[in-house]
Amino acid sequence: MRVINFAEQNSLVSQFMMELRDVNVHNDMLRFRRNLERIGEIMAYEISKTIVFNKCEIKTPLAPCQCQAIGEDIVLATIFRAGLPFHQGFLNYFDHAQNAFVSAFRKYTDEENFDVFIEYIASPDLNGKTLILCDPMLATGTSMELSYRALLTKGTPARIHVASVIASDVAVDYVKKTFPSDITTIWCGAIDPTINDHSYIVPGLGDAGDLAYGEKI
Repeated sequence: MRVINFAEQNSLVSQFMMELRDVNVHNDMLRFRRNLERIGEIMAYEISKTIVFNKCEIKTPLAPCQCQAIGEDIVLATIFRAGLPFHQGFLNYFDHAQNAFVSAFRKYTDEENFDVFIEYIASPDLNGKTLILCDPMLATGTSMELSYRALLTKGTPARIHVASVIASDVAVDYVKKTFPSDITTIWCGAIDPTINDHSYIVPGLGDAGDLAYGEKI
C-alpha cells in the first residue's frame, strides 16, 4: 500500500498546515475551514495524476480538438462533521463526482476508552468506482475503517484513496492492515508520531470539528 506524506517535501501544504496547527490562528474559524478546503484541493489535484483519462474530441469555435477527460467514476466520501470543508476542497476540483456521507462518532465508556458508532450513511452505488474517503484527522483509524465497512454495503469500489490532513503512525498502520492493500493509497498532509490517552493526535491540532464549527456540548 502506497503512503504519500506531503510533509516530506515543502509546498503550500506546509504553510496551510502551520496555520491549522497554530493556537494563535485557532480563533479564526473561517481561515481554519478554508485551509482544510485548500489542502483538499491540493490533494485532489495530486490524486488526479493517478487516475485514468480517456481521449476525446471536442469542438472549439474554430476546429475539432483532441482532449483528455476523466475516465473513472469518482465518489467523494466524508465523515461528519469536521470532514465537510476538507470534502469541499475535493469537490471543488472533482466537481462532477458523486458524493457519500457517513456519520461516525465516539461514545466514551470512561475518560480514555470509547466505541465508534455509525448512525447515518448516504451513498450512491460504489461498484467499480473510485472512492476517495476523506477525514481530516486520522487518529486511530477506527472511524475510517468502520465508515469504509458501512460504505461497502453500497458496493465494492475498484480503487480507494484514503485522505487525511493529519494522521498518526498508529492510524496509518491500522489502515494498512484493514484496507485492501492492492487498491488503496493513503494521502496525508502530515504524519505525527503518537496519540495521547484520549486518542488525540500529538502534536496534532486539537479537535478539528470544534475549530471549524465551534464547540459542542
